Amino acid sequence: MKARRATALLFALCLFIPALHAADAGDRSTGTPTHPPGAAIASAHALATEAGFEILHAGGNAFDAAVAVSSVLSVVEPISSGIGGGGFFLLHDARTGKDVFVDARETAPAAATPEAYLLANGEFNRDRAENGPWAAGIPGLPAALVHLAKNYGKLPLKTSLGPAIRIARDGFPVYGRLARGYASRREVMERFPGTRAVFLADGDPPKEGEVLKQPDLARTLLLLAERGHDGFYRGEIAGKLIKGVKAEGGRWTADELAAYQVREREPLKFKYRDWQITTAPPPSSGGVAVAQMLQILEGWDLAKLDDVHRTHLTVEAMRRAFRDRTFYLGDPDFVDIPLKTLASRDYAAGLRATINPDKATPSDLLSGKPTPLEDEETTHFSIIDAEGNRVAATQTVNLLFGSGLIPPGTGVLLNNEMDDFALKPGTPNAFGVMGFEANAPKPGKRMLSSMTPSFMESPDRVAVLGTPGGSRIITMVLLGMLGYDQGLGAQQVAALPRFHHQWLPDVISAESGAFTPQVAEALRAMGHQVDLPGDTAAGGRGSSHVWGNLQTVLWDRKANTLTGGADPRNPVGKAEVEPSEAAAR
Repeated sequence: MKARRATALLFALCLFIPALHAADAGDRSTGTPTHPPGAAIASAHALATEAGFEILHAGGNAFDAAVAVSSVLSVVEPISSGIGGGGFFLLHDARTGKDVFVDARETAPAAATPEAYLLANGEFNRDRAENGPWAAGIPGLPAALVHLAKNYGKLPLKTSLGPAIRIARDGFPVYGRLARGYASRREVMERFPGTRAVFLADGDPPKEGEVLKQPDLARTLLLLAERGHDGFYRGEIAGKLIKGVKAEGGRWTADELAAYQVREREPLKFKYRDWQITTAPPPSSGGVAVAQMLQILEGWDLAKLDDVHRTHLTVEAMRRAFRDRTFYLGDPDFVDIPLKTLASRDYAAGLRATINPDKATPSDLLSGKPTPLEDEETTHFSIIDAEGNRVAATQTVNLLFGSGLIPPGTGVLLNNEMDDFALKPGTPNAFGVMGFEANAPKPGKRMLSSMTPSFMESPDRVAVLGTPGGSRIITMVLLGMLGYDQGLGAQQVAALPRFHHQWLPDVISAESGAFTPQVAEALRAMGHQVDLPGDTAAGGRGSSHVWGNLQTVLWDRKANTLTGGADPRNPVGKAEVEPSEAAAR
């Protein structure tokens, strides 16, 4: 069997989900259909996908379904996300044609100054930055769920949160990744009595196949459903959160918890060939980086290039975008970002002119220093409903199981997103990278993220996509967009093999089978360092065999079909398509 070749984009291992054909797509001579023939949802867990359809069947729209999917993922994927964390929601309202970006990123508590993360000798306190109460920012996801239901949904919040409340109360089967993740973080998790009460309720750690129940989390979600914002950020739950944080030495206040609000921001939009791309603005770094990379690559016909040169040019575009990410990007409420310049075609053309088509540019020739990352343990889901509403949402608690801290009586696993700030300039974070002033913590400031929920629209196709994967989120979304541009289907895009470059360290990392040995050696001959899984002899560090968990849905407007793609790397994910009543007749 031929080795997979990421850059060819057409040799991915694919698991096809058959296209859903409308029974009556209308007269093709009158133009493309105005509505999809049904609904499609792709998420990282089957229970979340099924919850989304449960809410659609109850009369909800894509935004109600997003509340259900997000909250169920918060219950069944504590390893990746939860209401103790935050996320980004990219929305398209079919009725108005409006796109909006809902920023539910966590914010810095006032006590979380850079000095608070130093040891007595002035060295960086890595444990405090990653584990326990000082690692946690003020959560944003509960506010996002309330905001979506109130401003965009059709159903009461209590209805849309119903599946999550039920699953938290009754439990769900533990899957392998959750059990393995707990084992890897067990020492941290078991420091805290509230966390032990959840994950050691039966006397031992979670085992694959056993049922995990979370009654405290069910009650917290119920209070959120009944009282909205105040059900989490004020009153009983807020009091328990603050008490639990303080008991472990942290310093949250009732005022800063009650003051949390989501921000609605204008999405970043740009053109790539025949596609209109709508994606995440700051405090995500992903949309700006994707805009730069695609507009740099627009100068070449990638389909006509050989694998080596296609990969080389893509890597050089990645290198330049990640360099800019370091210096310019942060929370736009605190930092003056030259967004118009960074995302412009002219600026991309200037960067393109610095690329030698046959030789790698050493990263140390692009002056600067490294950049902060987002952890791989994040989650994404994509939705299109029968009205044409769309949601691309990415949410996270950062490291596996976030900070490891559950304040007693809440069931809420707190994030450790404070490590995504530049807590000590020039000091690597958990992922070996650094940040500077634009991403330094300040009270109420949001930390930089790589999460990149995105829409793609051409005359014939509409795609919704996104993924977890740390800084690799950005390059996975890039490769997915290039795959759609090459004509691939949703499941093919979800299965594409992946490679990545982030400026520093100056190395190409790749999944197993992404490159043939010949392509890898040719890239090395161009001056690239190539890090293949398990390969340390050739200068690599032995990168992960696979990464990411891309979830995508596609509406082919010309054929009026819907398809979904769930990343085959994640065995519990699910992409599902259902016809509308009109299409089924």
